[in-house]
Amino acid sequence: MAGGTKGSVLVCGGAGYVGSKLVFRLATQGYRVFVFDTFWFGPTLPRHPNIFPITYDMRERPFIPTPTDGSRIKTVIHLACISNDPCFDLNPALARAVNFECFEPFVACARERGVERFIYASSSSVYGISDAERVTEDHPLNPLTDYSRYKIECEKVLLRYQRHDFHPVIVRPATVCGTSPRMRFDLIVNLLTRQAIETGVITIHSETNCRPNIHIDDLCRLYEYLVERPLAQVSGQIFNAGGENMTLLEIAHWVALLTGAGIILKPTATDGRSYRITSWLVERKIGFRPEKTVADAISDICGAVRAGSLSTAPSPLTVNIERMRELGLG
Repeated sequence: MAGGTKGSVLVCGGAGYVGSKLVFRLATQGYRVFVFDTFWFGPTLPRHPNIFPITYDMRERPFIPTPTDGSRIKTVIHLACISNDPCFDLNPALARAVNFECFEPFVACARERGVERFIYASSSSVYGISDAERVTEDHPLNPLTDYSRYKIECEKVLLRYQRHDFHPVIVRPATVCGTSPRMRFDLIVNLLTRQAIETGVITIHSETNCRPNIHIDDLCRLYEYLVERPLAQVSGQIFNAGGENMTLLEIAHWVALLTGAGIILKPTATDGRSYRITSWLVERKIGFRPEKTVADAISDICGAVRAGSLSTAPSPLTVNIERMRELGLG
């Protein structure tokens, strides 16, 4: 379906791992999708008549595109950020500028230009460490890194801008897994699956640390839900977005089962994050429930490799910190 019959959406960071898949999903559902991205990781956007890429760095002067059909953009999905802790440590000044300093000016511009729905991708890493059986959205926050701290600060900024005609929505996704046009192999399920395919052996550094996971297809479907639901259902809400909570050893066992790889345990991890989230609120509020599993993500990656549509060969384009170093950003 072409022609943008459902209106216009702006996706910031729309050429990234989640963004490139989300943008195509929205475009095929009839949305005109404008994409802001630096394209540091290559021209990964699928071609579609409803996709309008704009090379833009979020640190530039904020603006909202004006569709040529006389309509306006009413929804923003903000995914743009320097992702993960190693990239933050590589260039803290850049990470702070991209992930925090330019955020409020952009939110203010969006509200001023008539955006009604602003969906922000935070992170479930804001919970840090918790022994709770299931961590809900009102659980005390315990950020362990600057990446997580700035996610919290952006949440606060966005909620301050809420008013009768501007409706913030915050999503705290679990660690994402599965295939994407802009593939990442520095996320735990994807990383271990790549190791298994390339070497026949996977290495983990903790047995008991627990992480929530969500299949990329489910996360993209959730963003679509949040675009389509009535504003009254989502305005001002913070939603966890997770599928399965698993220890690193449980993830490794699934990878080994589906690939035939062996497992090596080297308990030397310095990453102390361990928590289990529950996503009951998003199910109760808007009827969203994940449909895919970690096993599905592993199978998807293996299937794409067998089909020749995905390569596990080393490439900076699939590992964020390596690409940042290649671009001289560290």
